[in-house]
Amino acid sequence: MAIKRMFDAVEFHEGEPMRVVTSGVPSIPGDTVYEKMKWLEKNDDQIRLLMLREPRGIPATCCNLLVNSNREDCKCGYIIMEQVEYPMMSGGNTIAVATALLETGMIPMTDEIMEFNLEAPAGVIGIKAYCDLVKKKCVKVEFENVPAFAVYLDKEIDVPHIGKVKVDIAWGGMFFTLIDSTQFKDYGTNGLELLPENGKEISKLSSLITTAAIEQCPVEHPDYPGVGITLSVMHQPPVTPGTYMRTSNWYATGPVDFDNPQTWTGALDRGVCGTGCCALMAVEHAKGNLKVGDPFVNEGLLGIQFDCFIKEEIDDFYGHKAIVPVVGGGGWIYGYSKWVLDEDDPFQNGFTIGDIW
Repeated sequence: MAIKRMFDAVEFHEGEPMRVVTSGVPSIPGDTVYEKMKWLEKNDDQIRLLMLREPRGIPATCCNLLVNSNREDCKCGYIIMEQVEYPMMSGGNTIAVATALLETGMIPMTDEIMEFNLEAPAGVIGIKAYCDLVKKKCVKVEFENVPAFAVYLDKEIDVPHIGKVKVDIAWGGMFFTLIDSTQFKDYGTNGLELLPENGKEISKLSSLITTAAIEQCPVEHPDYPGVGITLSVMHQPPVTPGTYMRTSNWYATGPVDFDNPQTWTGALDRGVCGTGCCALMAVEHAKGNLKVGDPFVNEGLLGIQFDCFIKEEIDDFYGHKAIVPVVGGGGWIYGYSKWVLDEDDPFQNGFTIGDIW
């Protein structure tokens, strides 16, 4: 076999499969990880496509590429890759990267609490990792995210095929459409319940509502020009005692066309969306429901939970009232892989088929 490309990776999940590519990529130019990400997007998008499409990935797969950081205060940089974009920040992927670095020894696990910085495209992310030194296991990763803020509260939008829907729009490392699932009374008195078996309906509604929000709710982050709404989180009141709410994060696997029902789909986060947690906390704080230091335990579709809180308030963040959010969670390495690309493989960028994509 003539091998064209070869990658080593750590396979990790916290419900959601989140691959961490550790080798196989030439040095990427750029002074910051954000600049490296933009270069990769323009010049070598094949890595993302190979790692996320079939036969190496499924719609729910995420991937991270470890890169050098030019910052003296950061141990490593990482570029986040998802099905249709390069996110500026991702909570679950940050936990995956920190866990992989520690459990493989790339960052020596020397103390029960390991504190260090990583550089994401969104900026410096402070990590506090809780470790079991006997098992050499990273039990929990807590990270301080970039400032989060609400942009629209209780905004009513017109959604084709659904009607009027109320949403909140907030930045938590990405711009999110936040959707209260209890408003959809066609599904029952409690609205659309966030259960795994309701995944198709959650995905359908989320795809339509998020696409409408993109059109009707303009947003702008001063540090990241051109980054708009790409994701959503549907939420409902808590199901498990001790949690704040249950949520389901949706992200696109391709363009959504209001006139083509076959495109009203996407992937649902199997774990808990960390940046979504930050956006939700920003909204809850803006509405007066969540104060600095209050616990915010978010539960995903599979019952996996992230422990979060607001560290501090920021009175003026580019004209917004913002918060500094902290998110904590853990996951599991389930494999170590070496991926190759045969130069005769007819699918040099992977492939998708409409039965699951």
